[in-house]
Amino acid sequence: MADVSTNRNVEDDVRALVAEILETDPKQISADAHFVKDLGMDSMMALEILASIEKKYRIVIPEEALPQFTNLNKTVSIVKDILQKKK
Repeated sequence: MADVSTNRNVEDDVRALVAEILETDPKQISADAHFVKDLGMDSMMALEILASIEKKYRIVIPEEALPQFTNLNKTVSIVKDILQKKK
């Protein structure tokens, strides 16, 4: 299972997943950059990122949370909340 001992790990992991799918350098993704407006993410990329997060952390992201995945900060916050509830 993925190590979720620190908030930094989650942020770094999610940033790396987003960067991989967007085919960009992780350093180019600011924490508050809007995935669609600023980074050019499309719906298929978003689904791929969510599936990757679910697989990496062995979690299920509720469907009602999907519209909230608009930037790195919000995504990391939601993932951390789900991981806390899983403990």
